[in-house]
Amino acid sequence: MFKNLNKLKNTDSHNFTLIAGPCAIESEQMAFDIAGKIIEITTKFKIPYIFKGSFKKANRSRIDSFSGIGDVVALEILKKIGKEFDVPTTTDIHENEHAELAAKYVDVLQIPAFLVRQTDLLVAAAKTGKHITLKKGQFLSPESMKHAVQKVLDSGNDKIAIIERGNTFGYQDLVIDFRGIPTMQNYAPVILDVTHSLQQPNQNSGVTGGRPDMIETIAKAGIAVGVNGLFIETHPNPSIAKSDGANMLQLDLLEPLMEKLVRIREAIL
Repeated sequence: MFKNLNKLKNTDSHNFTLIAGPCAIESEQMAFDIAGKIIEITTKFKIPYIFKGSFKKANRSRIDSFSGIGDVVALEILKKIGKEFDVPTTTDIHENEHAELAAKYVDVLQIPAFLVRQTDLLVAAAKTGKHITLKKGQFLSPESMKHAVQKVLDSGNDKIAIIERGNTFGYQDLVIDFRGIPTMQNYAPVILDVTHSLQQPNQNSGVTGGRPDMIETIAKAGIAVGVNGLFIETHPNPSIAKSDGANMLQLDLLEPLMEKLVRIREAIL
């Protein structure tokens, strides 16, 4: 799915790709523990794997929400994970200057959903030469994503994938229109962001809610529809996670889920 992405090896090329990890880098030990466990699982099922962790959480509802342990500190942890586990890594960027900074540490740059129309940010990411994932805005139609893809292409970078993460449904919910997946696959490979699609934003408390009980349902549906990959945030104990704990998958539930999804993938090929 990702063109010439180094370190995606010893996997089944017909399988879906998994992007997974904690919402945010909370500590080196936590990140390494999560990465190690996921690599055990993806190796077992021959799933191409990219470790994900945000080095900075810029989009927070409240000013006192956790935003990170320090930009360079978190990026160094991502770099260590990539080197020691020999896996690709990804993180999201929010400002033009973040593109060049993060590109020194990770293999894939993720453009957040709220920022996917920001031309300068897309161009800055594309110019790094890194692989780029574009999260579809909650406010965009699938057809609109062709313009975001084209901006990256026009900037000389064809290493692109789209991440579907649901559309705004009312004020405090999201819904996935699975018809959009084959539509967007006309422009680039499509990854389904299972956990963010189950967020319940704009809660009165200022802390986003979620429906983690629906993770398996949405993931199964995505694989059945034919997505190229899945994006899942996971944590050993989501109840104490510093960011997005309400919609993350508990880490010990990942292996049985992957086993079911691999079987569905095999059935539809």
